[in-house]
Amino acid sequence: MNATIPPMHAALSVLGTMAGQYIAAQGQAPQVKQPLPANTSTKQFTGTATLATCDICQVRPKYFDGQKTHSYCGKSCATAAQKKHSPNSKPKRNKTTKATRRLCDHCHKQPKYNDGTTIHSYCGKTCAQKAKAAGVSAAQPTQLAKSVESFFCRVLTVLITVSRSSPTNSGCLLCGKAVKGKGHFCSQACTSMAEKSAPGLIEVPQGHDTFKSVADQFKASWRHQTPCPTVRRVHKVISSPTSIVKYEAYRAAVEARGNFVAAGRSAGNENRRWHGTTRECNLGDNGNCTLCSSQTCSLCCILKTSYNLNLFGKKTGWGRFGHGIYTSSTSSKSNDYSTNVNPSSLKAILLNKVVVGKGYKMTQDNTSLTAPPAGYDTVLAEVSSGGSLNYDELVCYTNDAIRPSYMVMYDA
Repeated sequence: MNATIPPMHAALSVLGTMAGQYIAAQGQAPQVKQPLPANTSTKQFTGTATLATCDICQVRPKYFDGQKTHSYCGKSCATAAQKKHSPNSKPKRNKTTKATRRLCDHCHKQPKYNDGTTIHSYCGKTCAQKAKAAGVSAAQPTQLAKSVESFFCRVLTVLITVSRSSPTNSGCLLCGKAVKGKGHFCSQACTSMAEKSAPGLIEVPQGHDTFKSVADQFKASWRHQTPCPTVRRVHKVISSPTSIVKYEAYRAAVEARGNFVAAGRSAGNENRRWHGTTRECNLGDNGNCTLCSSQTCSLCCILKTSYNLNLFGKKTGWGRFGHGIYTSSTSSKSNDYSTNVNPSSLKAILLNKVVVGKGYKMTQDNTSLTAPPAGYDTVLAEVSSGGSLNYDELVCYTNDAIRPSYMVMYDA
């Protein structure tokens, strides 16, 4: 989402007020905790949005003037409150106020539910069920109410999604705050929040350094004699903590054998490599970040459980360098394997972290391999005169040597 849109905070306030009106009508006043966007004052957008009703009528939402949430819904209730607290005012006794008549017939605390056409007897489903159990009939919510509820669920989703959009070039992908050192999240709190969505995706804002890094690698490694497509979206892959622990343990073991850090390389000689596969669903289209449930959608299966050697050859039927997991430094090479089952204007490709370790260089096919030669961790299939390859390939032979890191959507 474009972080340069000036009315963004005002839009958040409006959406929050709208959501408050609906939730207040059901007699609920939960606190929706959302990450606070960077460079946003608490006067513009509070990190904890309390959706509450007027202190006097307890029906309409409190008035929000764009900077402050007041105690009352409007002038009438504000005037009533002033009279109520005036030293000359006399308390009324034994009278049922208008506000009291609008409270739930069961709990007598929350306002009655209004579906837009009817004011029901109870504040929500809980009290309606309790009243029914006690032998009192309860009005059922209308289809309109269900539609309104669905709408505001989407509104709250938008609020959370907007708050994730970082206005800074290298901020946390969840809250936008500055990130110390390497990584995508500013704190353990944001890291834990992201892990709760695993396996899943978080879209990277286009102005973010990570988006630029991934898009630049895609463009720079497009080596086919065709125009390089434009990258439209980049999604950070959130893998389960258990999956990451296995990968990091394998990387540490390879590093211990090869001492790559001492030679000026990354731990385990880790590199980023491309992989194209089949997408059965519309993941990545129009902001869709929900993984599908199909057992044959290769893209979603990889995002859920990473790569699985047991599925080797399922799509291609063979491998030039045997029973392994194939990636490439050439984005256009992996693009050849990226296919859509459903019509789409975009294609998906995965950028992965791969523990290369000590790679064995090969230029000719060897389809019988099930592991790299002794003393090596991977196979580096290189292009050479008289060789069988037009573009490079990197092959690993263990599931723990690779993890998807980004899903990239680009013009088909």
